[in-house]
Amino acid sequence: MRATTRLRALVEGGGTHVAPGVFDGLTARLAERSGAGLVYASGGAIARGHGVPDIGLLGVTEVADRLAQITAVTSLPVIADADTGFGNAVNAVRTVGLFERAGVAGLHLEDQTFPKRCGHLDDKSLVPTAEMVGKLRAVLDARTDPDLVVIARTDAIASEGVDAALERARAYREAGADVIFVEAPESVEQIELIAREVPGPKLINMFHGGKTPVVPRERLAELGYRLVIIPSDLQRAVIRACEDVLAAIVRDGDSSAVADSLASFAEREEIVRTTDYLALGT
Repeated sequence: MRATTRLRALVEGGGTHVAPGVFDGLTARLAERSGAGLVYASGGAIARGHGVPDIGLLGVTEVADRLAQITAVTSLPVIADADTGFGNAVNAVRTVGLFERAGVAGLHLEDQTFPKRCGHLDDKSLVPTAEMVGKLRAVLDARTDPDLVVIARTDAIASEGVDAALERARAYREAGADVIFVEAPESVEQIELIAREVPGPKLINMFHGGKTPVVPRERLAELGYRLVIIPSDLQRAVIRACEDVLAAIVRDGDSSAVADSLASFAEREEIVRTTDYLALGT
């Protein structure tokens, strides 16, 4: 079964499905080995993996290239962050084509102006609702695989308030979006309100330290949220682990002091399937 079809079955079925955020092939492999059922290719994490902040600095081809690296090494459905489509409706149509060729199972498109900002940063600005509706329709018409899951995201809570966010969300659903993603609700009450007032499947972004309180998966399932993305926790873990190992190396000249926290040589090679690749040449 195609990854797009598998993701659509999850969205249209029951339960709440958690997608850890990955940003390269290695983290995608680790997510699959962990037993995750799908992954989220975080645009913010991909940007930070390039050493730059999540403020719209990467181009669409840079992101599509990274997505292709991720899908090449995992069989899991990949939900991709398409930002604003990297421009207007014409740019968004090109984006969906590049992302489909990269092998993603779904993508989300947001209503910020371009260049955008991370959804949990302040001072975001939005395009008019009608412009976003037109962009969504263009993307839906442009997809070549009808099972590709198109997710509409609104960042309106921070700049226009929750009522405006609800209006936008309903408009995007009416335009044909498969899933609605209201970014950065600031309370459990807002999370519950969105669940009541927005029809159809919904996605929520949830991570420690953001503007949105963390709600147990069981409660999210009761509310009707089908997808949960946790965009940056893997990357935050990597940052701290790298800092700890670097501190030991700089201080001592080697990593002996933190050796117990390192994957073994054999574990590392198993994760990237070295034996499988070498067998291809024998």
